[in-house]
Amino acid sequence: MMESQTRQDESLEARVNAAIDKVRPAIQADGGEVWLIKVEDGTAYVQMLGACGGCPASTMTLKGAIEAVVVADVPEVTQVLQV
Repeated sequence: MMESQTRQDESLEARVNAAIDKVRPAIQADGGEVWLIKVEDGTAYVQMLGACGGCPASTMTLKGAIEAVVVADVPEVTQVLQV
């Protein structure tokens, strides 16, 4: 990968992490955590941990909170998927 592309990817991931940081306190308050794994082809891949890992409501949290904030803040990302 070219150096400029690497910097672009790092900047994109930093922006996605910043967006996730907006909802992270609420997720942590419920005993969960979310980590960004990678951003690829317009999709951010996250891992839900702690209480969120096995919670039936984690899909609502993922789509209703995390994805909504990330897509609004980072237009290059069109969806957020859990790995």
